[in-house]
Amino acid sequence: MTLVEVLPHVTATLNGLAGLLSLIGFILIRGQNRRAHQIVMTSAVITSALFLVTYLMHHFLRPLHPFPGQGPARTLYFSLLFSHVGLAVVVTPMIILTFLRARRGLAIGQFDRHRALARWTFPIWLYVSVTGIAVYWLLYHTYAAAA
Repeated sequence: MTLVEVLPHVTATLNGLAGLLSLIGFILIRGQNRRAHQIVMTSAVITSALFLVTYLMHHFLRPLHPFPGQGPARTLYFSLLFSHVGLAVVVTPMIILTFLRARRGLAIGQFDRHRALARWTFPIWLYVSVTGIAVYWLLYHTYAAAA
């Protein structure tokens, strides 16, 4: 397999891992385990950054990979893709700001601003991760034989 052929699978794996880590971080903070939450969420942010690098590399090397499905599958695919891309653009700066607010809150003991933004960031981040996996699966597995 070439790099271009491997990158979609690497990006999907990193995307899924970042989503899973953010879900684990949510569960940890609900359980009042702040230190574990901090470690897991730092890992989620790093994983997301790695995802973004590999995603951009993939789309630089192979800009288009047309979806071969037709009918309702095509409608589903593009609905997921458009909501995924649109919300990914929105949530990326939200993730960065949420992370920075947590770091600042740690230094000065104020987490209210972090918490307020995290309540919006987490569900959007999780949606973007799940729809990213769905788009990947439709494009590279469900309809790959038709390509």
